[in-house]
Amino acid sequence: MKHVAPLRYGVIFKKAFGDPEIFTAFVRDFIGVDIEISKVETEKSFHPPIGPVDAHFDLFAEDSKNRIVVDIQHDRLTDHYDRFLYYHCAAMLELTAHTKTYRPDIKVYTLVVLTSGDRHHADIAVIDFDPKDLHGRPLKEIAHKIIYICPKYVSEETPGVCQEWLRAIDDTLDEQVDETQYKNPVIHKVFNCIEESQVTPQERAKMKDEAARKETIDEKAKEIACKMLRRGRSVEEIVEDTGLTQEQVNELL
Repeated sequence: MKHVAPLRYGVIFKKAFGDPEIFTAFVRDFIGVDIEISKVETEKSFHPPIGPVDAHFDLFAEDSKNRIVVDIQHDRLTDHYDRFLYYHCAAMLELTAHTKTYRPDIKVYTLVVLTSGDRHHADIAVIDFDPKDLHGRPLKEIAHKIIYICPKYVSEETPGVCQEWLRAIDDTLDEQVDETQYKNPVIHKVFNCIEESQVTPQERAKMKDEAARKETIDEKAKEIACKMLRRGRSVEEIVEDTGLTQEQVNELL
């Protein structure tokens, strides 16, 4: 067994997936495109901002054909589908602003990793921007996509090339992994990168800050949940409105 820092923390996720080899392999397996990059930017934003909200991307990389955004989200937010749709559109608009037509040569892909899962219990969900005819047939005009990835719900039905990645990410959340269960050499590189002994004091401090912020958010959500329970709202409604898990709400009953 190898002791590792959990990939629920943004600082740890960026430490591992900020490596160009790891980033490239992850993108290839989930999107099916090969990218050629020399670096991955962290905490990327556009200057000036696109629109009234300054979108920040955890990880950002671009080659001559593809613009890739990867974000890690652990908190179970009620708006994460809308939030990352906005971020994706900002990445598309910034690109279009620097081209002569509305059809830039570069494709934009956003991958969102939701480590705590969400109410839909879907392992992989996709927003496909390509128009379809009334029979559901794609016109193959627009390649841009958003892919939401929930490692918590990995199953035998998860596509084989993605299954090992989801299992590996979820496996880190209890801070230890059995590396013998994984064949992908890049996943072994992830485990080596986030091995507990490799975490710096600065990274550990950021992990503590992230944990404190999450605790504050959870406490506020529980206060709201208690008020909703007193008003007779159902557990399902509270889960949807507060972002708490069903288990967390049941504990308040």
